[in-house]
Amino acid sequence: MDILWFIPTHNDTRYLGTAVSKRHATHAYLTQVAQAVDALGYTGALLPTGAACEDSWVAASSLISVTKHLKFLIAVRPGSLSPTLAARMAVSFDRLSGGRLLLNIITGGDPVELAGDGTFLNHDERYEVTEEFLSIWRELMTGEETTFSGTHLEIKGGKLINPPVQRPSPPLYFAGSSPAAHRIAAKYADLYLTLGEPPAAVAEKIADVRRQAAEQGRTIRIGVRLHIIVRDTDAEAWAAADDLMKYVDSAAIAKRQSELARFDSVGQGRMRTLHHGSRESLEISPNLWAGIGLINKGIGTALVGDPDTVAERLQEYADLGADTFILSSYPHLEEAYRVAELVLPRLPAWKPRNEQVFKPDVPTSWK
Repeated sequence: MDILWFIPTHNDTRYLGTAVSKRHATHAYLTQVAQAVDALGYTGALLPTGAACEDSWVAASSLISVTKHLKFLIAVRPGSLSPTLAARMAVSFDRLSGGRLLLNIITGGDPVELAGDGTFLNHDERYEVTEEFLSIWRELMTGEETTFSGTHLEIKGGKLINPPVQRPSPPLYFAGSSPAAHRIAAKYADLYLTLGEPPAAVAEKIADVRRQAAEQGRTIRIGVRLHIIVRDTDAEAWAAADDLMKYVDSAAIAKRQSELARFDSVGQGRMRTLHHGSRESLEISPNLWAGIGLINKGIGTALVGDPDTVAERLQEYADLGADTFILSSYPHLEEAYRVAELVLPRLPAWKPRNEQVFKPDVPTSWK
């Protein structure tokens, strides 16, 4: 079982929806989080992307030398980078980090933010670009010269001079809830990542992606993205969940939900339907709380409870086929310790990392 954490490059906090207790994403703070996650035995850490975040490639690159084992899950938006440039960046990072790169392929879901980056494509067109991008990517990672002519992308004589450490490519993570996302994940991804929905809904998504992967003659791993709010008792954990939202009022929720309504992401839409913009009935499945989605975009659910309960709920997803979890909580520094101490030892498939530093030989050629 791989357990990853989250590096908050868009700032951190103890309370959502307010500047109270805000922690800026300085290099010193990001280093604290990364080094804690590294020392605690997490497999890696996700770095988000978006206009409000420090650039994920730059931030992750700055953390290579201050960590030893940590893998960095870096977002790539196919519509924002040429595939050959993205591939060169990925190979360089993989080589300079000693094979510690993971890639999170993101099509984007906010038309306003995408327009600010010069992308004016609808949902289905973005997935067309993503498929063309990944087709080029796959061929580039063979080391062969690549020529491709598609509806959106064209490459003539593209080639990588240096190979990555991880062969044939650094692992590709792919999230999405639309039919197009499932199809592309099944065809190209190493790991399909789902947001934390009720187990029955997650089971349906896993079954669909795995069926399509099998039709391609492939197997695919499964990951789940969740927040965690764990305390010594259930009562303390639910009190902590309430405390996280203590500065969020009805006006703030209405404003945020209006902003999120413009997203054409199916996954974001599914997050919104879990809470319907209301504080009522936020426990949508045993110990699965949708309160964070009232004010945050992206993953809006958290497992809430005592250590044994949270571990049991994570195991329910593992029993469905998930072998990877990307977890987070506020503030990310202290909660990385809390989750590592209280929850991880209770997961049967999680094993502490071997303390030997991973130092693979960097290949010098394709042959």
